[in-house]
Amino acid sequence: MKEFVQNLKGDKVIWSFVALLALFSFMPVYSASSNLAYLKNGSGNTLVYLIKHFVHLVMGFTIMYQVQKVPYHYFRSLSRVLLPLAWVLLFYTLLKGTVIDGANASRWIQVPFLGITFQPSAFASMTLLIFVARYLSKTEVEDMTFQNSFVSLWIPVFITLGLIFPANFSTAALIFSMVLMLAFIGNYPIKNIGIILGMGLGFALFFVVLVKAFPDAFPNRVDTWMSRIDNFTSDKSDPDEDYQIEKAKTAIATGGVYGLGPGKSIQKNFLPQSSSDFIFAIIIEEFGLFGGFVIIFLYLMLFIRFVIASYKAPTMFGKLIVVGLGFPIIFQAFINMGVAVELLPTTGQTLPLISSGGTSIWMTCAAIGIIINVTKKEEEIAQETIEKQQREEALQKLIDKQLAEDKEATESVEENYSITDSAVNPMNAVLNK
Repeated sequence: MKEFVQNLKGDKVIWSFVALLALFSFMPVYSASSNLAYLKNGSGNTLVYLIKHFVHLVMGFTIMYQVQKVPYHYFRSLSRVLLPLAWVLLFYTLLKGTVIDGANASRWIQVPFLGITFQPSAFASMTLLIFVARYLSKTEVEDMTFQNSFVSLWIPVFITLGLIFPANFSTAALIFSMVLMLAFIGNYPIKNIGIILGMGLGFALFFVVLVKAFPDAFPNRVDTWMSRIDNFTSDKSDPDEDYQIEKAKTAIATGGVYGLGPGKSIQKNFLPQSSSDFIFAIIIEEFGLFGGFVIIFLYLMLFIRFVIASYKAPTMFGKLIVVGLGFPIIFQAFINMGVAVELLPTTGQTLPLISSGGTSIWMTCAAIGIIINVTKKEEEIAQETIEKQQREEALQKLIDKQLAEDKEATESVEENYSITDSAVNPMNAVLNK
């Protein structure tokens, strides 16, 4: 174990905080999965969900470990290839999205032959933010006009957000906020940022008016997030939305300072999505305000490490990558907590690295893997380069050895053929005579 830790590259503090959040997640996920275990006449066995969560985390950390080996500048060009792929997946999801656990949301697609679901918006979010960071990093070497940047930068941004917005308003709003933050950090003119912000708000308002005028022309997911906003901002109450929030607040109030204890939550049996969207309420019910503050502390420490990593990044692209991929993780965490205490309307945002769910964990781990690669020191990069050269040299030697053996075998066959041929030819001459 000690040797494994020593072999980890990059910022080991980030590694440790991510591992702590993942380890802590097992207890609330195992406890909060009880309502899912009994759903649809289930057996009530929550161990299945614990194993599933363990597999998701193992796959996530494997992705993170492999991604952190890839030099982060490779993702500059890769983002241009992956973004059109993300558009195809998002468009397909709008048309053929899958409903999960009866939720009124078609934000997932079924992966053929694997039996798993995938949420393209998480993949599109990471790809778009890398794409934006790539473009804005060019401000160091060239001046860009608003006209040129509008075509090369903002049109791809609006296409991506336009495909996410109808089914997932909160994710689209979070991505748009992160893009504007990247533009500000990347020295994009503030006047132009204001123009883009106005265009984004105008598009959202136009879309809402369009939905109100033609309600049957849009997916039912639009009605879901619009009703959540209306319920949060108006005096009228929606029984379904109020039910979730009231159960979450009851769980928080019941937990008190020290909580009821691991696995002793009561509201987990009544609170929908208790292992994902509202898992923070279950954490406080079982571990109290003390447990909630520990989670907040871990996210704040991770945020500080992201700030430090961004400051120390050797290139503008590296700086923007850390901000673009790291800050959304922290903001998403606090959005999830804000929903649980009714500071924000219900959004469906999970608690990163703690909530159950495959796509969220995998994309979060991939993003952290890229950030860790940015934090690598020069000596670590040099050591990796040496190891790569050694592997290539060893492979080349193996190929040369195999070629030499093949050549020797070929010469041996040709020699045997020559001897046989010389022995047969005189006999043929006698027979012909």
